[in-house]
Amino acid sequence: MVSNGPGAPASDGLHERERLVLASKSAARRAMLENAGVIFEVRTADVDEDAIKAVSQDLDAAALAVRLAEAKALAVSRRDPAAWVLGSDQTLAFDGGLVSKAASLEEARARLKTMRGRAHQLHSGAALAVKGEVVWSGVDTVDMRMRDFSDAFLDAYLAAEGEALLSCVGSYRLEGPGSQLFEAVEGDYFTVLGLPLWPVLAELRRAGVIAS
Repeated sequence: MVSNGPGAPASDGLHERERLVLASKSAARRAMLENAGVIFEVRTADVDEDAIKAVSQDLDAAALAVRLAEAKALAVSRRDPAAWVLGSDQTLAFDGGLVSKAASLEEARARLKTMRGRAHQLHSGAALAVKGEVVWSGVDTVDMRMRDFSDAFLDAYLAAEGEALLSCVGSYRLEGPGSQLFEAVEGDYFTVLGLPLWPVLAELRRAGVIAS
């Protein structure tokens, strides 16, 4: 599926020679690239994230985000070596540990109650691969502080968002009602959404995938 987002530029030769594939099913990442006018295809990487985490316990949360992004980029690049493949992933560090996606709304409720009134760090890693090799990777970090919201607000929030939260590492979408969970966010908004967009665009320009 080729994505031609709002304001996407017409093909100028570079796009005819170089194809970009987003190795992610994330709607937020797709929207960021579309809104930036980048032409790309979407393919799911289908990597075993739990297995990667199990053999990566020596890494901190930021480095783990990069390793997961690299694994996704490589998985798709090996199937389509002629394309430039962008992989991305997020990790959340809280209270000295790593937070994964909640398996149920009950787990999401308990987690958010633990995190309210406290700070955590969200890391967005990205990697670019071509011909089955990673040629670039990077990570950006955002510091986020949740407000001391009420139980009533939390219940209403969970009811409004529903199981869509189970696909979000922190059980929130900052581009949606999840913005009301926070009192302060220090860092890049795009990083919160799941992609360090500025470094990615700079690397795509350097590689000749998008116009410079």
